[in-house]
Amino acid sequence: MGWAVAITLLIAAATLIVTRLLYVFHRTGKPHKPSSSKGSAPQPLSTLIVLGSGGHTAEMINLLSVLQRDRFAPRFYIAAATDNMSLQKARLLEENADESSSSQFMQIYRSREVGQSYFTSVLTTLIALAHGLWLMIRIRPQVILCNGPGTCVPLCVIAFIFKVVGIRWSSVFYVESIARVQRLSLSGLLLYKLRIADQFFVQWPQLQKKYPRAHYVGCLM
Repeated sequence: MGWAVAITLLIAAATLIVTRLLYVFHRTGKPHKPSSSKGSAPQPLSTLIVLGSGGHTAEMINLLSVLQRDRFAPRFYIAAATDNMSLQKARLLEENADESSSSQFMQIYRSREVGQSYFTSVLTTLIALAHGLWLMIRIRPQVILCNGPGTCVPLCVIAFIFKVVGIRWSSVFYVESIARVQRLSLSGLLLYKLRIADQFFVQWPQLQKKYPRAHYVGCLM
């Protein structure tokens, strides 16, 4: 009898998990409906913005310059622990908009540094995942904006897990870098293939033809 009960419970748990996964995959990509009282303006959405070194941050800053800032607040900026320049640019953007009080700036451990051995990167990846989990529990964003840095992958995966277990529904918006003309970046490919991104945007028409679930938006630079 004990084995029968255990097997029944395992089947029931597996059924619940599969059902929840199917629901999440079905709802992913659907328009977000912000909660608001009838006749009142939509409530602002807490937003996590993932920055990356070099061109990633430059492109993200361009995107943020046309963002409806009152709709996406508070804003949480995250960059790799060794990337101080990106956070400086984000702070300058917020200060110029005179809205630095509605933003926070954080750093996260890298899963793997350039040139680091794959053996030692196992430990650093686990540390980065634990740190990312702590940050996501703390922030619990409603929207995640990212455009390719490897830092975004663990954060988006954690956000997907949060959806499945019902902690928080975070809508992930991914914009592939303009430098990606023929193929997606590794970060973009992972988020696309795993269906983690709710909305996936590319800046070249040939990419949209190759990845039909992506939305072609033209050059955003």
